[in-house]
Amino acid sequence: MSLLAIDNLSLSIGRYDILKNVSLDVAPGEIVAVTGESGSGKSMTALSVMQLLPDRAVTKGQITLDGHELLTTSEAEMCSIRGRLTGMVFQEPMTALNPVKTIGAQVMETILLHTSATRAEAETRARDVLDRVGLPQSRFPLGRFPHELSGGQRQRVVIAMAIALRPKLLIADEPTTALDVTTQAQILDLLKGLVADYGMGMLMITHDLAVVSGMADRIVVMRYGEVVETGATAELFSNMQHPYTKMLFDASRHRVDLPEARAEAPLLEVRNAVRDYALPRTQLFQPREYYRAVRDVSFTLQKGERLGLVGESGCGKSTLTRAILGLEPLQGGEIKLNGLPVLLQGRPNLAVRRQMQVVFQDPFGSFNPRHRVDRLVTEPFHLLDDPPRGRARKDAVDEALTAVGLQPSDARKYIHEFSGGQRQRIAIARALIIRPELILFDEAVSALDVSVRAQILDLIADLCRSYGLSYLFISHDLSVVRTITDRVMVMKAGEIVEEGGTEAVFNDPQHPYTQALIAAAPVLPDPVEEAV
Repeated sequence: MSLLAIDNLSLSIGRYDILKNVSLDVAPGEIVAVTGESGSGKSMTALSVMQLLPDRAVTKGQITLDGHELLTTSEAEMCSIRGRLTGMVFQEPMTALNPVKTIGAQVMETILLHTSATRAEAETRARDVLDRVGLPQSRFPLGRFPHELSGGQRQRVVIAMAIALRPKLLIADEPTTALDVTTQAQILDLLKGLVADYGMGMLMITHDLAVVSGMADRIVVMRYGEVVETGATAELFSNMQHPYTKMLFDASRHRVDLPEARAEAPLLEVRNAVRDYALPRTQLFQPREYYRAVRDVSFTLQKGERLGLVGESGCGKSTLTRAILGLEPLQGGEIKLNGLPVLLQGRPNLAVRRQMQVVFQDPFGSFNPRHRVDRLVTEPFHLLDDPPRGRARKDAVDEALTAVGLQPSDARKYIHEFSGGQRQRIAIARALIIRPELILFDEAVSALDVSVRAQILDLIADLCRSYGLSYLFISHDLSVVRTITDRVMVMKAGEIVEEGGTEAVFNDPQHPYTQALIAAAPVLPDPVEEAV
């Protein structure tokens, strides 16, 4: 018997049809993954189960959870079902947690709302649940606040809140998208263990087929609000029928045709870079203590070379990136571009700064939503002594947009009128418009769907042919780094622990940390091998 049964679910908001006759079921102890690109209806299906829909949403069909028909259930009854019969783990833990409440108080809240437990009993149960998700009392007391935890630790708190009352159904909406590979592996193992230990069913929403392959018992593939294919995981991967499923699989395994590198001369030189941060004093007259985020880092990036930088969150990648851009002072060592220091007397050297540009992880957050694309793309012109004006400015914008596969007419639009992939193309156009010597890609494709990610990586490869790009590609996604770089560096605790040719490092890693990273990365099965 099914724990959750969704039968011919349709959902519309105003005149827009969001879901169209969606049907799926989840049995106790079963993990069902719903996959597809952004806008396919995955999250709206999950929110329909939780009945957390917009005010104007109109639903048809049936959703039955443990004998309860949810679409006809009142909000008061749903409040008793949420947390007790079903729990939800959201994609971004920091927005799911209350920043002014301790982690203990937030886990206890569910227990106090749905049971007659006393505060002392709720505290004991919250401590047990946090222990179960890998946050022991010795290191993570109940009085900790969310900002004192890492991303993976915050996600464990969200999971603890969702399972505090051992619900029969757990919904996980992209629970590992923003996590590095080792933390992702830990969270996935935790979720799988919870399903096995408690016998709960799990509905997992994700666009990562590699995660799905090692996690789910069954897969539901959605596109444009419809289920296009479903089946047992091994069978579906070995015998995909729908063209869309095949496209998703091919995009997940996509490797770009990167042109041959032309290592001509040193471009970026980092020598013995050290970056310290002052720690808060714990006693009034105690000497100031410091945390060393970057420890004696040295490397050289050649002109025409594509260099990767990988490592877990907190290893110092972003700090090193800001130092290269001249946004962070060094306490030791030096950074030069074309032989010139990036900092002069503690201030950014504009002669160097105009030769570097950066593409951020979140393109929407890096743009001013009130400005049109032509103004956004030309922001780097402020670095130039004599920026182009009038017709020359328009021609530069048109050329930059055309180079990234957009139309010159897009220059008069606002950023909210574009999809995520198009926004990232605009971010790349902004980086290209002053023809920099070096581009820094900071997690530039980690938030994109697999098909959009493949398009952006192909675009970068095409720009390498057209412009002879040199770049530093920072990412925690090892599969992306492997296909888009010539050489790779592995960073741990502020130090470069291994570097070398990309294929050499991936095929024969020498450092135990590199070996652990590669082992933790989820891998798609080979459909040919599955079929044999």
